Amino acid sequence: MSHKSFYALLLAASVVAGPAAAQDAPSGKRKVKVKHKSEAPAATAAPAAAAAPSAAAAPAADLATTYAGTITQDDLRKHLTVLASDAYEGRETGEKGQKMAADYLAKRFQELGLVGPVKDSDNPYMQHFTMERSTWAGGATLKVGGQTFKWMEDFYAYGGSPFEQETTVQPVFAGYGIEQDGYSDYTGLDVKGKDLIILMGEPTKDGKALLGKDGAASKWGNDYRAKAAMATQKGARSVFFVSFNPNDNFGKTAARMAPYLSRPSISFVDAKKEPRAATFFVSPALGAKLLGTTDANVRKYETSVSAAGKPAKASFKPAKFAISAPKKREKFTTENVLGYLEGTDKKDELIVVSAHYDHIGIINGEVHNGADDDGSGTVSVLEMAEAFVKAKAEGHGPRRSILFLTVTGEEKGLLGSEYYSDHPVFPLKQTVADLNIDMVGRTDKEHEGKGDYVYVIGSDKLSSELHKIVLAANEKNGAMDLDFRYNDPNDPNRFYYRSDHYNFAKHGIPVAFFFNGVHDDYHGAKDEVEKIEFPKMEKRARVVFHAAWELVNRDNRIAVDSNKP
Repeated sequence: MSHKSFYALLLAASVVAGPAAAQDAPSGKRKVKVKHKSEAPAATAAPAAAAAPSAAAAPAADLATTYAGTITQDDLRKHLTVLASDAYEGRETGEKGQKMAADYLAKRFQELGLVGPVKDSDNPYMQHFTMERSTWAGGATLKVGGQTFKWMEDFYAYGGSPFEQETTVQPVFAGYGIEQDGYSDYTGLDVKGKDLIILMGEPTKDGKALLGKDGAASKWGNDYRAKAAMATQKGARSVFFVSFNPNDNFGKTAARMAPYLSRPSISFVDAKKEPRAATFFVSPALGAKLLGTTDANVRKYETSVSAAGKPAKASFKPAKFAISAPKKREKFTTENVLGYLEGTDKKDELIVVSAHYDHIGIINGEVHNGADDDGSGTVSVLEMAEAFVKAKAEGHGPRRSILFLTVTGEEKGLLGSEYYSDHPVFPLKQTVADLNIDMVGRTDKEHEGKGDYVYVIGSDKLSSELHKIVLAANEKNGAMDLDFRYNDPNDPNRFYYRSDHYNFAKHGIPVAFFFNGVHDDYHGAKDEVEKIEFPKMEKRARVVFHAAWELVNRDNRIAVDSNKP
């Protein structure tokens, strides 16, 4: 799953966008020797089961339960033990381990008897596309007031760079970079094409956020990306974020970010480049220098804003500076993996069951296997595919068709699902819904010591019928706790925008996203198979199966009758 929140985000593995308060990558992890491919656990995938008289004779109302029961802990473990093994090297997009995983998934879809639907491909189960890999070239510098500041010691950047050649910049101070009803740092400020200096965090009073609900931090305080998005909307070229909070240790953050920033970022080669303000982070010392002031004066400004409850006039006179931050680029190919099961009388309509199979690879010599993120979702898709194939073999095939879609590049910004939704193998107008599974194998802190649960996000945002189907599916499966807290449009985590379902939702296709929440091993090297809670994972996968069964077999296509944020 993609990342979130500002410094918390920056301490975890790299993504753009997307889904990103993320947990810090655990320190002091064991070093993992990367094994050769030949050392991977052997796959023991079995062909689709033969017809069982008991299933064929079961009453129609019980068929969903019958086939949901074929999704088992043992099978989930079998596939996950392969895909989340060290031999797959963390499945980083475009790298060897991701290619191995793509091959494993394609072969499994073929073994099940699913159709490879991709035309004009060397492998009909794979949708190849070209990406551009970019890395920081090194030697980036920032000069101000006769002083030269160093990359990763005094400043660093996330994402793209408009400063490939040394560029002279006259920055503009934009306060906290916030704009909402009753509060705007942009009033009277022309920032189009400009380079902004923005303070981290948000105004507080007596330790409580002024702009959040009931004193809780708002999206502005929890997630720097909301501010970057606003700066982009206003037409800014770049943003230089700085925190003067004494609890934020820039040097420590920069040191922990270094291995992530040394890894490549990925973007589409042939896609239209959407304007996006470049994002830089600077130390308090450099920030004060850029603002032409002192740390103490910045504190006075923050106090005046808190007292007024609105933006205050700043006396800062930002200084011109020269910056060079080049990147080097190369092209490569990656692939989504697709398996198609044709329906019967409503076969021209389609539901998608999706998960991302990529993860974040090897960092500082440690394999990040991503057993939960999102090995758990990927193998759940495999098991659901096997269950539906078995149903069809026994004369109970789905009325609508199903696309089992495992995508690449999610950790780099939902790129694989974006590519599919922009280049669909089946017309989007015929796509009824997407059920997306991303992290369903663990327990988050909110639910430790409690019963079975799963977060559901987005199910009511476009279709009230889809939401009811998910509720009913859960009842049929034993009624675990469906937690909808992250469905709140004001939730600062913004999970709705941070996994692959969103690329269907933005095209008006109803979605439901199933998720166990983040945990201490999120994007860390200890997200391993032995920590997966397979009984919970089995139950969650079965809930998704029940929802899919209803979607593909009901008489009427679900209505798109909601438009919720």
